[in-house]
Amino acid sequence: MKRIAMTLVLAAAAFGCSRHHPAESSKNVNPQAQQQAEALFATRCTPCHGPNGRGDGPASASLNPHPRNFHDSAWHKTVNDEHIERIIQYGGSAVGKSAAMPANPDLTEKPDVVAALRQKIRTFGTQQ
Repeated sequence: MKRIAMTLVLAAAAFGCSRHHPAESSKNVNPQAQQQAEALFATRCTPCHGPNGRGDGPASASLNPHPRNFHDSAWHKTVNDEHIERIIQYGGSAVGKSAAMPANPDLTEKPDVVAALRQKIRTFGTQQ
């Protein structure tokens, strides 16, 4: 019984540590990766998610389901940073979501850029 309780405590601690407050997500992102992330967001993400991350890009009208609104603070509370990074790299189907969210396999070798994209997404969650 003690072993089960300890396992549950450790699992809860690990799960809690994997969730980050949006303000904490901005730590340790290098400026070059941030520039690359901004350019990638403008070219790859904006068509569906819109320039302000509200899920209202020009391609969003024809998508079902509609793209994620990154300003949804309730959604931010339900996902950890690793989840967001997985979607960015492997697409929506990798996490049981829409296959309309494409994978970005070229980013698997660029963890700093993925972290900067995640940071940008998290920043939207702190805005109204």
